[in-house]
Amino acid sequence: MELKYDGLNTEEWSKKLKEYLRILKLAKRPKREEFFHIAKIAGAAMALIGAIGFAIYIMLTVLPQGL
Repeated sequence: MELKYDGLNTEEWSKKLKEYLRILKLAKRPKREEFFHIAKIAGAAMALIGAIGFAIYIMLTVLPQGL
């Protein structure tokens, strides 16, 4: 008796699992310096997007009241 779930049999499941495990084995943890570099860039991007959103908010709420 073969188990089926969402159209995948056990053979296909084990094949997919092996593919995922292979990718996880190839992946490496970032070094501390690399992690902080990525965190700085991501933080700067979030701050920039927030500043743009705040500027749009000001233009749409405060400026029309003054006109």
